[in-house]
Amino acid sequence: MSIEAQLSEIIQVAVDQQASDIYWLPTVSKYQILVQAAGELQTLMTIEIAAAQQLINHIKYRSNMAISDHRRPQLGAMSVTVAEEVLNLRISAVGDFLGRESLVVRLLYQPRPTRLHYLIPSQRVKLEKLMSQTGLILFSGPMGAGKTSTMYDLVRQIDRQQVVMTIEDPVEIYEPKFLQLQVNAMAQMTYGELLKVGLRHHPEVFIIGEIRDAETAQIAVQAALSGHLVLSTIHARGVYGVVPRLRQLGIDAETLQQALVAVSYQRLLPLVSGKQAAYFDIVTAREPLQLANNSQMMTHEWGQQLEAQHALGRISAETVARFRDH
Repeated sequence: MSIEAQLSEIIQVAVDQQASDIYWLPTVSKYQILVQAAGELQTLMTIEIAAAQQLINHIKYRSNMAISDHRRPQLGAMSVTVAEEVLNLRISAVGDFLGRESLVVRLLYQPRPTRLHYLIPSQRVKLEKLMSQTGLILFSGPMGAGKTSTMYDLVRQIDRQQVVMTIEDPVEIYEPKFLQLQVNAMAQMTYGELLKVGLRHHPEVFIIGEIRDAETAQIAVQAALSGHLVLSTIHARGVYGVVPRLRQLGIDAETLQQALVAVSYQRLLPLVSGKQAAYFDIVTAREPLQLANNSQMMTHEWGQQLEAQHALGRISAETVARFRDH
C-alpha cells in the first residue's frame, strides 16, 4: 500500500468516528496512531518507526513544513478529499528531547446542519432564547466536545439580519455568511488585536474561538458591555469554574455581573444507538450568586438528567458513571 493510500485509510477511519484529531506518538520501539473521538483517545494502530516517519514526512511535505527538521515546533495545513467532501487539516509537529517526532492532525469538518445532535432538545431551546440578548455567553468543556459547532449552530438560527464576525485559531468551520478572521501571532494578528480591529466593523455578533489571556478577556467583556452579543469558549472544569477563571484573568465581579448572560459546560456523550449527542450544564445570569460562590463544579441537574436519560434507554450505565463527575 502506498503512503498516500495508507494516510487516506487512516483519515477515513477517523472521519467515520467523527474524530477531532489524529495523533502520531512515539513509544520506546514503535509509534502509536490514536484518534480523539467523543472526548476520548483511542488507539487506532501501532506501526514501526520507519513506517510512521514516512507518514509524518509525507504529511509535512504536503503541509509545506520542513521535512528535515524533526525537533523544533512546526505548524502547517493541507486538504484531503474524503467521500467526495473536502476536509481541511491543521498540522502540528514537534520533537521530544530524544529527537523523536510527534505529530497531531486536527480535522476541520465542513458545516452540516445535522452534524450536531442535542441529547436534550430543551437545552438547545434554552440556549437559543439567549441569542436575542446582548452580552457575554461562555462555553466550557474539553477539546472535541463540540463547543465551536454549538456556537455556530446557535448563531446561524438567528432570524434577523446581522453582521457576524468570528475570530479563531484556527478557523474550524467555514461559514460564508460570517466574516471570519484567523489568528496569526507571527503577523501580530492575536486575539486581542483582531478584536480591536473587529470592533471597528461594528458587528452585532462576535464568536471568539477562545478566551485564553487577560487582554482577550477584557476586550470580550467590553464588547459585551457595549451592546454586542459575544460567544466564546474558556477552559474550566465545570460550569461553576468559569467565573473564577475570568476573575483570574482580571475581570472584577461587578463588571462580570453586568456583562455575563450565561455559562454552559458541554460534553459529547456516546448514545446506545451508536451516535453521539451534545449534553449541557447551563447557568444563566439569573443565578449570579451561584456562579460566583459555588464550591461544586456542576449543578445538581447535571447528574439528574444523566440518570433520566439512562432510564429512557438513551445512554448506558457506564456513560452515566463516566460523565457524572464530568
